[in-house]
Amino acid sequence: MSNIISLTLNPVVDKNTSVAGIQPHIKLRCAAPVNYPGGGGINVSRALRRLGADSLCMYLAGGATGIHLEELVRKEGLRQQLLRIEGWTRDNLAVLDTTSGLQYRFCVPGPEVSAREWGDTLKALDRQLAEGDYMVASGKLPPGIPSDFYVKVAGLCHEKGARMVLDTSGEALLKGAGAGVFLLKPNLSELSTLCGVNTITADTLEPLAKQVIADKACEILVVSLGARGALLVTHDTLEYVPAPIVDQKSTIGAGDSMVAGMVVSLLKGRTLPEMVRYGVACGTAATMRYGTELCHPDDVERLYAWMRP
Repeated sequence: MSNIISLTLNPVVDKNTSVAGIQPHIKLRCAAPVNYPGGGGINVSRALRRLGADSLCMYLAGGATGIHLEELVRKEGLRQQLLRIEGWTRDNLAVLDTTSGLQYRFCVPGPEVSAREWGDTLKALDRQLAEGDYMVASGKLPPGIPSDFYVKVAGLCHEKGARMVLDTSGEALLKGAGAGVFLLKPNLSELSTLCGVNTITADTLEPLAKQVIADKACEILVVSLGARGALLVTHDTLEYVPAPIVDQKSTIGAGDSMVAGMVVSLLKGRTLPEMVRYGVACGTAATMRYGTELCHPDDVERLYAWMRP
């Protein structure tokens, strides 16, 4: 049976609060914060559990915030493997202005990761990966980890016969895609980086997406189009999947929920168009909740039923 492993190299404790009006130079009396374990892969594992799928949540963490993160992950009921580092895990802040309905997100860099620490991460992955597994590598790289790290992870997946799902950005995306992965999920901005262009228009989207497949960056490309849905591209498929219109409250974790939905669909043997429809349903469901609540199964199933042809 295939296992799912999520990898988070730059996790975070997400703090969510609200305030009635954001103004400079005065004390703002905020609501009591709600804390969530965050970072790409951790959010994917959280969403997977809500969708009824088990995964091993691997992540780097250190310091007092790392201990806090470990406890938050435990409360989520996730199977976890914490890889300890010296640096303190970061914490981010999301503030909802209740007078305007606007959300403000304050994100800080992660801790420096030493060569020994990221080398130990590769060794831990080597011990865990097995043939047929899904390896979900999600999120940006923290300082100290080389930009070709996901290339090394892709190499391990090739050796083990595992399928790598990559959701990252910047130089890490460029180099990781060059290693040839199973599934890539860039948004339009990330696809621009991948293709070396400044902007992508309606006229250039499809040719650029097809070029990514032709360059053997991945077997399956799913371009997230935000509120417009997604574009599925393989060697012989090109299909748009529109997203249902909902009352959006937050976009935090929408992409991670989408990835979780697609991996669950692959495990269930759904077709690729069905995989993307379910992924879009999960991503859209996540936007219906405040903070980092991610997708809720009831919302997902209702949206997925509406999207079925």
